[in-house]
Amino acid sequence: MRLWDIYAPEIPPCVRAAWEAPAMARIMRVGMNCGCEYTSFPLFARLREGYSRFDHSVGAALIVWRFTRDERQTLAALFHDIATPCFAHVVDFMLGDSMKQEATEGATARIIAESIDLQSALTRMGLTTDDVADYHRFPIADNDSPRLSSDRLEYTLGNFVNYRLGSRAQVREFMDDLIVTQNEDGETELAFMHADTARAFARAALQMGEIYVSPEARFTMHTLSELLREAIAQGAIADQDLWGTEDALLKALCAHPQWRERWRRFCAYGRIVPAAQGRGHVIYSKKRYINPLVAGVGRVTEIDEAFAQALAAFLNESQDAPLDAE
Repeated sequence: MRLWDIYAPEIPPCVRAAWEAPAMARIMRVGMNCGCEYTSFPLFARLREGYSRFDHSVGAALIVWRFTRDERQTLAALFHDIATPCFAHVVDFMLGDSMKQEATEGATARIIAESIDLQSALTRMGLTTDDVADYHRFPIADNDSPRLSSDRLEYTLGNFVNYRLGSRAQVREFMDDLIVTQNEDGETELAFMHADTARAFARAALQMGEIYVSPEARFTMHTLSELLREAIAQGAIADQDLWGTEDALLKALCAHPQWRERWRRFCAYGRIVPAAQGRGHVIYSKKRYINPLVAGVGRVTEIDEAFAQALAAFLNESQDAPLDAE
């Protein structure tokens, strides 16, 4: 699921020089939807097609390139998910980080430094690992939630289309209305030129945020994290398998009849049901949302009371109910 041609008119040489490295090619086979696409929940049946961490990373890089024409910032965006494990934030759940979902980011610099291909490409460009290993340094690539960055912009637009909630034409409308400006704190930020476009995007982002923390998504990520934890503990797979590809991990897991059946049962989950006494789990997950800036006007919550109320309701919605599925 690629929207690259909408994000930028061309793929810059710096991206082409880096994206064929094995470290980048690996995340072509790591999905964006944290294992949800393997289940039978109707919510995820609408997924249009495969959407990988590679697709997302290149998209985020192209957005940065469109607005900065800066190789360092563009490559930092390209590499920001290079350390993502199989099933992505499921491993954050395994590591007890379901609320921040940042536990797996620490290996980015090491992976870049250890890649012969990436080091060769960086040297040709006169860049170092330190120049490109931390996208948090560049506010167009990443900034504090709920502000708009290329990372949040890309996965919102990518999933908006992938879940069949919006069209490529709508994505183009959003992209064509964006500029770079200074926000209320004097920091550089992507902003919309027109309030109506910003409102539409904010509502789309909220719609996606509701999916990301839906009972189906939280149940899926928790259940898959427990499955993987137990499989590692019992030796069916190794910890390092998490940092390979999803297809390779599943091949190793399903080589064992017991775990092949466990995986089949996981894939068969299709309905959230009330948790019976003594069953179910209370599952908390990070809430993702965007409150974009309208250049020269303010944030959407400041100009759209209905959106402000909808966002407040989303943020106040409890995740305390135990979840079970069948």
